[in-house]
Amino acid sequence: MCSDIENSDDNLLDKVAYTENEAYNLYNNYALQTGFSIRKGKPRYFNGTKNIRQREFLCSKEGFKIDEDPSFIRFTVENDVWRVTAFNPEHNHELALPSERHLLRSGCRISKPKADCYNHVNTKKMSTISARDAQSLLNHFKKRQIEDPMFFYTVQVDQENRMTNFIWRDGRSRVDYDGFGDVVVFDTTYRTNRYNLICALFVGVNHHWQNVIFGCAFLLDETTASFKWLFNSFLDSMGNRSPITIFTDQDQAMSNAIEEVFSNTHHRLCLWHISKNAPSYFGELNSNSEFQSLWNKCQKYCDSELEFQNTWDKMMHKFNFEDHHWLNMMYKIRHKWSTAFTKDSFTVEFKASSRSEITNHVLNNIADTTISLTNFVIKYESVLAGMRSSEFNEDFRCNQGAPQRAVKKSGILGHAAQVYTCKIFKLFEYEFLNSLAIEWKIVDYSQRVRIVHFDHFNSNISCSCKKYESLGILCCHALWVFNLKNLTKIPSQYILKRWTKEAKKGMMAYEQDNHSSSNAKEAEIVWRNSMLGIANTIISKSQGDDSLKSICQKILLGLDEKIERESSKLGSNANLEENEVVEHNTADEMLGLSNHVSILNPPCVRSKGLRKDRLKGHFEKRKAKSSKDASSSRKKFFLLFY
Repeated sequence: MCSDIENSDDNLLDKVAYTENEAYNLYNNYALQTGFSIRKGKPRYFNGTKNIRQREFLCSKEGFKIDEDPSFIRFTVENDVWRVTAFNPEHNHELALPSERHLLRSGCRISKPKADCYNHVNTKKMSTISARDAQSLLNHFKKRQIEDPMFFYTVQVDQENRMTNFIWRDGRSRVDYDGFGDVVVFDTTYRTNRYNLICALFVGVNHHWQNVIFGCAFLLDETTASFKWLFNSFLDSMGNRSPITIFTDQDQAMSNAIEEVFSNTHHRLCLWHISKNAPSYFGELNSNSEFQSLWNKCQKYCDSELEFQNTWDKMMHKFNFEDHHWLNMMYKIRHKWSTAFTKDSFTVEFKASSRSEITNHVLNNIADTTISLTNFVIKYESVLAGMRSSEFNEDFRCNQGAPQRAVKKSGILGHAAQVYTCKIFKLFEYEFLNSLAIEWKIVDYSQRVRIVHFDHFNSNISCSCKKYESLGILCCHALWVFNLKNLTKIPSQYILKRWTKEAKKGMMAYEQDNHSSSNAKEAEIVWRNSMLGIANTIISKSQGDDSLKSICQKILLGLDEKIERESSKLGSNANLEENEVVEHNTADEMLGLSNHVSILNPPCVRSKGLRKDRLKGHFEKRKAKSSKDASSSRKKFFLLFY
């Protein structure tokens, strides 16, 4: 073996190896340390033989078929010696960060010791579960809070000190919410644990169109009081920033709580549940095509409130529904389910809570009716880690190459490929291709007409279809006008950051003006979480490379010294010490209990025959009201941890 193989000097020219495999490893080791992956080029042979005369290894940058990456190395073989005779270290793309280099294709491998390490860690986690489930769960949460200063949990107990409701989220979920918490899907259709508690998930969608979980909770019952407690706790954990839109099943107790806690949030109902339940109220009209057409149009295909009203009136009069109780009730809440009323608000064009139910299906596969709460939380954390690994892989894929474009020479499509993630680019490209098929022609008013307003001075544009307002991506009608005006870039005001490759950069930055009216404690919590998020991101980027770790440590130590000097000048040391004492108050002190008092397990809720299956929504239940559990009337207290 050649000693030069382990040498990581920047200039590989004239280095030698003695086999093709050694030559590959020489360049691959250099590539992985630098931050790119490699692939083999076509070999050149000695005339009349199968002996290699020259072999190139290239940067395996994907997606740039027009402008090839210039980085390569060429080995020339003489007397079984592979010598580097040409070497170009230049790249036309961003190199992988140290934390991403294990994802490089030519470096993807996992050693047996590392695999054994993963198994050992999981075994250790499972051994932490004790017989007393509730206290074990609290101990796990406290441990997680030590590991993650932004970890949040809060617990409700009854008068007998039994756990009833609780919610938790880690620091990463808070960061995700800051970037993608504009639309939240809330679902309570999952109930699989030994206490038959209701699992409630807060789910969103990230910049790769993937599910992202903001928090998880368990509830003893589905009363307005429980939902109010849960929503207030969730809001408190997220710095009191409400989502723009929240999607839920149709449940009156849930609606009451949302109206009070999320008063400025658009509440939308899951159309899938409505469509599934509606046939039970229509009888033989379920087979009437004209009625079904009008009903479906009211749900999803009206462009305006006026069009909805005209369609609704036609349906009600045509089929004598003036006294129909269910339809009259639905009309009163039409703004929550008809898309005619949602076009001006950002909804990511969701029409159902399927996002959350997909995640519930994943959770259903890791649990059964005998699982303990602590065990569930540990498995939930494993699912969460897998989801985040998928996001990390997609981040890496987007940064490593531009997506394939259907139209190579389009400036505006090329710009979209640069700024959007791969998945969002495909959505944009679909609209762009549709814009090429639009023809300028006179149509009669029985057909769908789109009105586009364009200001060529500032490139402001609006379309009556409202796609940008609801989805954050320009529609084909607007893009048709841009093509007509020869615009080669998407105007900056129409690039929504949450859909871009840069979506997560700087999302934890603290803005003083946003909290000027908040109370002092709330502002301090938001500021602290913001700074922790920034520090955590910087430290994560530094891991895996000694030089980056050294830079990170040097800057942080220098910052500490600077803060210390400025603090001394301001004479604020006393205030800092006082705040630190408050920050470390224990949970037992907040509750007013002595340290030896333990939290007891939740009461077991009587099963209604629903175990592994999803819970039915409000209107799927046969009875209008279910009997309330006796435990729901107990007076509740709560603990708050952050």
